[in-house]
Amino acid sequence: MTSNGLIQIALFCLVVLVLTRPLGGYMTRVFAGERTFLSPVLKPVETLVYRLGGVDASREQHWLTYTIAMLLFHAGGFLLLYALMRVQDLLPFNPQGMAAVAPDLAFNTAISFITNTNWQNYGGESTMGYLVQMLGLTHQNFLSAATGIVLGMALIRGFSRASAQTVGNFWVDITRCTLYVLLPICVVFTLFLVWQGIPQTLGSYVDAATLDGGKQTLALGPVASQVAIKMLGTNGGGFFNANAAHPFENPTALSNFLQMVAIFALGAALTNVFGRMVGNEKQGWAILAAMGVLFVAGVAVTYWAEAAGTPALNALGLTGGNMEGKELRFGIVASALFAVITTAASCGAVNAMHDSFTALGGMIPLINMELGEIIVGGVGAGLYGMLLFVVITMFVAGLMVGRTPEYVGKKIEAKEVKMAMLAILILPLMMLGWTAVATVLPSAVASIANPGPHGFSEILYAFTSATANNGSAFGGLTGNTFFYNLTLASSMFVGRFLMIVPAMALAGALAAKKTVPASAGTFPTTGGLFVGLLVGVILIVGGLTFFPALSLGPIVEHLAAAAGQSFGAGG
Repeated sequence: MTSNGLIQIALFCLVVLVLTRPLGGYMTRVFAGERTFLSPVLKPVETLVYRLGGVDASREQHWLTYTIAMLLFHAGGFLLLYALMRVQDLLPFNPQGMAAVAPDLAFNTAISFITNTNWQNYGGESTMGYLVQMLGLTHQNFLSAATGIVLGMALIRGFSRASAQTVGNFWVDITRCTLYVLLPICVVFTLFLVWQGIPQTLGSYVDAATLDGGKQTLALGPVASQVAIKMLGTNGGGFFNANAAHPFENPTALSNFLQMVAIFALGAALTNVFGRMVGNEKQGWAILAAMGVLFVAGVAVTYWAEAAGTPALNALGLTGGNMEGKELRFGIVASALFAVITTAASCGAVNAMHDSFTALGGMIPLINMELGEIIVGGVGAGLYGMLLFVVITMFVAGLMVGRTPEYVGKKIEAKEVKMAMLAILILPLMMLGWTAVATVLPSAVASIANPGPHGFSEILYAFTSATANNGSAFGGLTGNTFFYNLTLASSMFVGRFLMIVPAMALAGALAAKKTVPASAGTFPTTGGLFVGLLVGVILIVGGLTFFPALSLGPIVEHLAAAAGQSFGAGG
């Protein structure tokens, strides 16, 4: 670990903090329907969208109606994306003549992109034509990200409203999110990425002569526009197979830094939106502080582990840290920081191969996802995931003092605790359940690249990433098989939508409650005691749920490596 590395980490944290309040204020005005500096241009477009869709913008929805509208919206998105991939060979803007995508892979990919997971069992430059990349994948990148944000807003309204039967209007929220938040930022971000050297073209791939007289085909395409939303919307699906490690997706140190900032920007800003809407910005800062404690701890462990290198290389005198699977233009600190950011959020983009990290370095991304990606998390999803833990935390605090817990003026009772626990426990059911099946099924075991604990980690990482809607992978697992296409798709679907239903039920229950004024016995939720208790509850609940699986893979790998044994790349 070097001073330069620590400065890079501190600078990243500072930039995110600086952006949190102004972005939070802007998003609060957008979802409140207030005038913004973009209103003169976008308000007529917004009104036209409502007219064409038959939407009454003044009419709000019950939580159940809101949820059903969201589910039907994504059912339509799934059918469109699946159909595009299945008839890809007949579509225009396919200069390389990409064939139709196989049914099981198309099914997996369609579920992946509508759930904001972007798990990819394919190489983008060798599988998808330009029209599918734009109309299918990039299109869903916007809509799945917007969905996460508006669901987060619905839960915020549950806390901020009193004696209400509605939590907003899904069609209005998703229109405003896309028009006023995602599109404007992505237009500017895309132009920046083009300036940095990322292609944005509909031209064919280019053949280049190599120095030794050979020929190399350079894959091109409308890359910059997809990279912008994949980072800002915490989607993570790469235009190229190598994702953000590819020089045409992430060419410079500056592009790398701003892509990392983009991953966290909206998720961090939503904590400020929460504080503003409940009438106390300190509430939002307290939640962000809890996220920050977990994030900084994860970065510290990952950076230390990668900078320390592996025992086998150190024994040979090859010091300087673990550079296996990392790009020289980023180095260890930017790779370790990126890995923690992308798994703390539900992004899944990678600028280094996590399969080649040291055992402890690879364990932190795994822990981030197993906790539900609540450390900033996916846009919207991270906040409502964290608020579920807040409900559990306040329940625990109430048990300790012997009174009904309250949070921002709402009493937390049995129904709210049950809904929060139901949403949280859905995740380990899929993560650990499918991992158990895959480790005893010969055809599934055949897909791993490494035997022993590291092979187990590859399987566990895959189902954890899918269920947490992250999309990153330990690259040693071959996922494009019938078994993994279907089981990973089921994990993605359950991790996204079956978690949303109890979270929305919680939003509806809270919105209907009256606001209770604070009293002398009210537990303060804006100070260090609350932050510490929240972090403790998160770690205890996560530890009790996942410790057997966590210890069996990365920790055993680390002990084995220390003893001079190897379990494959990075092990």
